[in-house]
Amino acid sequence: MCTSQNAFAEERQILNVALVASEVVDSRKKKVFSEHLRRIPRGQASIFDWSRSPSLARTLSPRVLESQIDAKKELEKSLKTTCEEFIMSVTKLVVEPLLSFVTKVTAVKVALSGSQNQKLESGIAKPLKDHAFASPEKIAELLQKVNTAIDEDLPRVLVKMRLYLQNSSTRAILFKPIKTNILEAHIQVLSLLKKEYTPEDRQDLVKMVSMQDLEAKLDKLL
Repeated sequence: MCTSQNAFAEERQILNVALVASEVVDSRKKKVFSEHLRRIPRGQASIFDWSRSPSLARTLSPRVLESQIDAKKELEKSLKTTCEEFIMSVTKLVVEPLLSFVTKVTAVKVALSGSQNQKLESGIAKPLKDHAFASPEKIAELLQKVNTAIDEDLPRVLVKMRLYLQNSSTRAILFKPIKTNILEAHIQVLSLLKKEYTPEDRQDLVKMVSMQDLEAKLDKLL
C-alpha cells in the first residue's frame, strides 16, 4: 500500500469511497503542481501568463461561480402561496362543517356502490338520514355552526384584512375566492338535502338562506 494513499486504514479491510475520491483528487492536484514546477525553469510553463494553457496561476486559481435569482419572480411566487394558504384557511374557518359533511356523504355513496351483500352486512344500505352523522339534528347543528361563523368569525377576518390591506380592490380580489368557496359549499349541501331528505325532514333543520341572500350578505361584509 502506498504511504500517500491514506484513504486505506491500516489493519482494516474497509474501503471508504468518499475518502478514496478525495485522495484521488488531492493526488491529481499534487501531480499537476509538480509538473508545473518542473516546466517553469525550462520555460515550458508560466506562473502568470493567462494566455498560455499550462499557466500555473490558471490551474491553481479559485473559480468564481455566479448564479442569478429573479427577485420579482420569487416574490410573486411567495405572495401567491401565502394568498392561497390564507384563502383555504378562511374557507375552512367558515364552512369546515359543511365540507366535512359532504366528504362523509361521498364516502357513504362510494361504499353503497359495492355489492349488495357488503352493503347489508355493513349496514350502509339504510337511508342517509339514518346515519348518525347525517341525522336531522346533526344537520341542524352544523348549519348553526356555519351561520355563526359567517356572522361572527368572518367579519373579524375582514377587519384584519382592512388593517393590512388599505386598497379596497386588493381586498375584493382576495375575498372573491373565499366567497366562491363559501357559496359552493352551501350549494353542495342544499343539493344533498333536497335529494336525500323529505320536505318534512328539512322543516326540522335550521333554515338555510337562499344563495342570493347569502351572496348579498357576503358582499356587504366588504
